[in-house]
Amino acid sequence: MTRTDERMTRETTSVEATLALGAALGRSLMGGLAIGIVGPLGAGKTHLVKGIAAGNGTADPREVTSPTFTLIQEYPGRLRLYHVDAYRLRGSSELIALGFDELVAVNTVVVVEWADRVRSALPSDTLCIEITPMGETTRRLHFRADGPLARQCLAALRAE
Repeated sequence: MTRTDERMTRETTSVEATLALGAALGRSLMGGLAIGIVGPLGAGKTHLVKGIAAGNGTADPREVTSPTFTLIQEYPGRLRLYHVDAYRLRGSSELIALGFDELVAVNTVVVVEWADRVRSALPSDTLCIEITPMGETTRRLHFRADGPLARQCLAALRAE
């Protein structure tokens, strides 16, 4: 049974609003958390991660780019932020082979774009975010907290 505190939906109407929501999430992060982001090409996944990095204290969030070809980017901040792009991976086993399990630690947060491609490799305590384009600039973001850290993070985000 899903409790009401395990889900939240927000709508953004511009790139700036998506960045701001990401920044609020970045301020709410706690170490050991994994975040899985799902959405079609152009949905704003990387913009959300730029905001998360800014809220986490990354010095220059403009340097946050989609790690499609490098697969993993690392950004220092209050917590070390790992940004993973699973678009080119053929499944969970490839993510695990990259050392994914070692990235999730008490002083880190791992954000995975295209998380639906590697869902079985994600920890049980994951904050899942599905981004749905509703128009040219409008996005609906559905948050689902699977686990205690994810629930705490979602509660902190709600309080922002």
